[in-house]
Amino acid sequence: MDATGGIDGVLDVRDLRYFRAVAEERNITRAAERLGIAQPPLSRAIRQLERRLGVSLLDRSTRQVTPTAAGLVLLEEAVRVLDAVSAAAHRTRRAALAAPVVVVTAKPGVATDLLRRTARAYAAEPGAARVEILVSGYGEQGGLVRDGRADVALLGTGEDDHGLDLEPLTSEPRVAALPAGHPLADRSVLSCRDLAGLPFPHCPVLPPHADDYWSGRDVRDEAVAAPRPVVRDSSQLLEAVALGQAVALIPASLAERNRRDDIAYRPVRDAGPYTLAIAWTSGSRSPAIARFVRTAIEVASHERTSRAAGPPSHAAEPSSRVAGPVASDQG
Repeated sequence: MDATGGIDGVLDVRDLRYFRAVAEERNITRAAERLGIAQPPLSRAIRQLERRLGVSLLDRSTRQVTPTAAGLVLLEEAVRVLDAVSAAAHRTRRAALAAPVVVVTAKPGVATDLLRRTARAYAAEPGAARVEILVSGYGEQGGLVRDGRADVALLGTGEDDHGLDLEPLTSEPRVAALPAGHPLADRSVLSCRDLAGLPFPHCPVLPPHADDYWSGRDVRDEAVAAPRPVVRDSSQLLEAVALGQAVALIPASLAERNRRDDIAYRPVRDAGPYTLAIAWTSGSRSPAIARFVRTAIEVASHERTSRAAGPPSHAAEPSSRVAGPVASDQG
């Protein structure tokens, strides 16, 4: 990096922030609004970046701008670098605190319930760090850990986990959520193939492979049905189902928490399970994070054992790959 903050005199952090916003928004105006700057200087900055790199980064032939092959590579690298820069700042500030802090995050519901129980068990340990719980939105958890705003997250199946180490904690079946009165609601058990051709909600913050998982297309070959309502959390998803705009495959616990007259829930025999895992930065050396992760595994294991004599438990056995800080307080 040169004295002006550029990398080999070509890139700087501002360049990467600007390009990431344009590439993700696919629209200069929306990207400028996201960045809080005017559109003309943003357009000039992107063109100057293309000239310095000697490549075309965006295809401007349609009403929206789309990344070229080179642009997709730069977007991937930009996300990684910007997350690393953000993480360095957040973790450096936390390291300067008088007492150590572990920031943990999850979305509302079963995940935050388990996180609170884990935090209580962890706090009871001698010398435990202070825990801050950050309740986050759908699909945000992985990014919060990667950019350093959180140290540990609970992630559900399908959420973006790149750059993170994971350990599964719980697993449960998924059920179909159908509008009340839907023809499939007359059947006691369904398969993913029964749902073929029906519209499923689309959540834009999740990676593409998650779309297949949440619509059951991971076990069947089928084109995407249209139109599809856009949802950003479970409340929106359930309302889309109740209004007859879509059907959905959801965790059984979500159905149990949201029994209502306008939605019918039915088992789906071949739908993959929903797994909740604890995630942390790959290669973490923090003893405090190691202890928190180990506590989460112990809490989940204890709850599985305590429920063994009652209704079927859906807690997952810890995997044989105990990575990162779980293996040792020093590693």
